[in-house]
Amino acid sequence: MWREYSANYIRGNRASGITVMASAFISALLLSLLCSLFYNFWAYDIQRIKAEEGDWQARLSGVASEEELAVIRNFANVERVIVQEGKAELTVDIYFSNLYAILEDMPRIAEALGIDAENITYHHALLSMYLIRDPADPAPRLVFPLFLAILALACFSLIMIIHNAFAVSMDARVHQFGIFASIGATPAQIRACLLQEAAALCAVPLLAGQLFGIIGGMGVLHLINAMAADVQGRFDAVWTYHPLVFAVTLAASIATVWISAWIPAHRLSRMTVLEAVRNTGERAVKKKKRFWILPHFFGMEGELAANALYAQRKSLRTAKLSLTVSFLAFSLMLCFFTLTGISQRMTYFERYQNAWDIYVTLKNTDMESLTQISQIRELPGVRSCTAYQRASAKRLVTEAELSAEALASGNMQRVPESYVMSEDGAWLVNAPIIILDDESFLEYCAQLGTGSRLDGAIILNRMRDSSNPDFRSTDYFPYLQDTINTTALRPADVSGERQIAVGQEPAAEGSAAELLVLAYTQEPPVLREAYGETDYYELVHFLPLSLWESIRGQVGGENSECCIRILAKEGAAPADLQELEQNVMQILGSSYEMEIENRIQEKLSNDEMQRGMMWILGGFCTLLALIGIADVFSNTMGFVRQRKREFARYLSVGLTPEGMKKMFCLEAAALVGRPALVSLLLTAFFTGLMIKASYLEPGVFLREAPLLPLLLFFGAAFGMVALAYYLGGRRLMQISLAGALRDDTML
Repeated sequence: MWREYSANYIRGNRASGITVMASAFISALLLSLLCSLFYNFWAYDIQRIKAEEGDWQARLSGVASEEELAVIRNFANVERVIVQEGKAELTVDIYFSNLYAILEDMPRIAEALGIDAENITYHHALLSMYLIRDPADPAPRLVFPLFLAILALACFSLIMIIHNAFAVSMDARVHQFGIFASIGATPAQIRACLLQEAAALCAVPLLAGQLFGIIGGMGVLHLINAMAADVQGRFDAVWTYHPLVFAVTLAASIATVWISAWIPAHRLSRMTVLEAVRNTGERAVKKKKRFWILPHFFGMEGELAANALYAQRKSLRTAKLSLTVSFLAFSLMLCFFTLTGISQRMTYFERYQNAWDIYVTLKNTDMESLTQISQIRELPGVRSCTAYQRASAKRLVTEAELSAEALASGNMQRVPESYVMSEDGAWLVNAPIIILDDESFLEYCAQLGTGSRLDGAIILNRMRDSSNPDFRSTDYFPYLQDTINTTALRPADVSGERQIAVGQEPAAEGSAAELLVLAYTQEPPVLREAYGETDYYELVHFLPLSLWESIRGQVGGENSECCIRILAKEGAAPADLQELEQNVMQILGSSYEMEIENRIQEKLSNDEMQRGMMWILGGFCTLLALIGIADVFSNTMGFVRQRKREFARYLSVGLTPEGMKKMFCLEAAALVGRPALVSLLLTAFFTGLMIKASYLEPGVFLREAPLLPLLLFFGAAFGMVALAYYLGGRRLMQISLAGALRDDTML
């Protein structure tokens, strides 16, 4: 019987059925689209990180023997171990079977080997893609959690939308089910009837939505590849799809539809027979509730609006939640991209905008063999050109050499041994060498106001204050006393990415080079270099090339890359930089394996990638917002039409049409105002957390806060709700009072 009743009802109420089917289709489509794109973005980021930084998961240095390697390989969770070749001390890359136990297992491995925990290095960028966050990782990574948040908001919003579609359809049949209950139908039978209708209506739309979502995801990915085709250094994303994604998405869609149908079905089945039979669709205020804001400022119309909203609070809960989620998704998206743009601009493009315009990296090149620098300097449009090379070294620092500030900080007493080693009552610290071409070194001497000499070194005499974690506004104090006239550089073991230059022999063990100190300074030369960001205790030395040639056999550690930093004339346009880039490439010719970067082009490429991401995420958030507004619109239309008798009574006791319109406007403002206020408070809270994680000044964000788009969006939402009240109220104004008061049915 129930099957026949459901079939007849579906055939006889096609409009209601189409609404439910459309809601289910949209739900499945959006969930499939979001999940497939999310999976592809995740897979692409992992592929990019592995291509750029390697696929290692954790790295351990200081391993001394094959026996220790065997201990690592025999650890239960270790999948494989790769030994880095060409290093004085063994450095191993460790891969794990269960990646989520890496933060617990790596310290155990180090402890078993008797190695300090500071020798452990985690691949933070890769681990963050699996939501593994090391508290010691200083770099905030917010994109992936944002994707998850958007996905969760999407699922929640879709549940609200489908629930509303089912609720409207089922509420219209309360009187019918009351009659069924009066002749013996049980609550379980009523629930089963409604759920089987939901299954019959949603089965095909769910599958169709899944397929169209996959096709839409493929199309979006191809569109992204086309939009980012000109971005340098980017490889095209390849569409991938895992069967588990389909299973999870389909299960989520089914669960969404089932929950959305079960909630109103359960509510209807619990109504008493008398409540169901006498139901007229009108909600009355069961308990007097005082709203002081609306009555205080808007009089009788404000009190009527407040009481009506309170009476309909349960039926409007879905609309309010949907609108809140929409507001929150849209506002968080805008604030996130504003913060991202500010952060990238401040940490890179603004930081280095006066340091370089063209940057050339020559692979496997010795600075002595680079003879084209003078030709590059003579190019039209070149303001400054510097060639330099890096080298690694060590320096012994005694307590007597430390500045008063360094001694007072006590930092040297608690430095990890991976950076500083104790030796004979002193500290052996890293002393990176920046080798400048002679002309650039003389310019640096002139910049500091010291004598133009090539027979000594300039020391970057600053130590970072480790008590200040702010990477944007770092504090420094003097490292050494500036009365010491000499410095002694020792060879350093080549580690990490540093390599000995081609054709160069390592320095002899125990050798050292004593150099004259020309100046101590806290002002580094204008290069695209960062100092002391990882190793706070490194003592950077700047040397001219001619001096380095005389001591390189004693120190060694020379990097295999030679860098050329070029600064263009003031006001150079992108076309001028492109021409300059072509001229530099022509001078260097094909003699070198090189990489060349154009700062302006890098910024344009970065902006293009950011715009692409904004289009993608912004499109999702805007779609959620529009769905939420549409949900509120349809809910409000039904809400207004169900109040026919209520409005008829107001008109019969003397409320004017202008008063009715005023009441409608107040209800619309209250309906939109509360979700807007809640979403703004939540947005402010989460934005504050992001600002704190990024070490930004709140005033910097407030000056660029997306207030105008938020106001326009909130205004559009209010306009849609007001339109729903207008359309519904216009029809109510046209009916006869006697007919409205006598008729108990809905329009």
